[in-house]
Amino acid sequence: MSDELIYGEIYAPIYEEYTTLRGKIAEADETVAFLERYCSGGNALELGIGDGRVAVPLSERGVKVEGIDNSCSMLKLLAKRTDVIKAWQGDIAHFRSEQRYSMVYCVYCTFTMLLTREAQIACLRSAVDALDDEGVLVIELDVPGWNPFVGGQKTTTARLVDHENTMVNVAVHDPLNQNLISTLLWFSGTSVRRFPQRRRYVYHQELDTMAECVGLELTERWEDWSRGAFTERSERHISVYRRRSSP
Repeated sequence: MSDELIYGEIYAPIYEEYTTLRGKIAEADETVAFLERYCSGGNALELGIGDGRVAVPLSERGVKVEGIDNSCSMLKLLAKRTDVIKAWQGDIAHFRSEQRYSMVYCVYCTFTMLLTREAQIACLRSAVDALDDEGVLVIELDVPGWNPFVGGQKTTTARLVDHENTMVNVAVHDPLNQNLISTLLWFSGTSVRRFPQRRRYVYHQELDTMAECVGLELTERWEDWSRGAFTERSERHISVYRRRSSP
């Protein structure tokens, strides 16, 4: 799989259907309610804005939302939904903005699409530079869990099943680079579609360390958008960072 693979170009034609089946459309209201409290009446920048699943309802609550995405196809989907959100094509690891934001946020594990530690740190540094003095950075990530990997490979036999759709995910683990190289097979009726993907997973402790490197400190961590407690059983986390206080 090429490192130049752009997630949005592959998923754009089926993104709304896919995120609906994964429950992400239904979850958007909780996501927006969580985010709004950090920038009510202010502005926000989304890293990996996609088709506006989160940005559009957040803007409808009075937040001025802007966004970056490396996928032209995703940005076209966003433009069809709204003309009030400014978004541009770019690399979320290396971006500059003259605007300063009350909040920068990166959801749905988009951060893991940056395939090296260096790129992920660069993204955090770019985000810090885009925040105003009291701004916050919000990141949603899965908690890595690799059992049972056999010989570096794993097949999830039924990732999602309803009366029409079955999704099977086959992954190869590259532990030296903390990469998962996977293929999603989507069986729907008599058709089978294949969607490749690559991610660099990050443990929450590592994310905190990377954030400290760019002058951020963790202020909150939750299990979900409804603010459930983050525990050893949590399968994801929503982490909130602010600039580190001066001693």
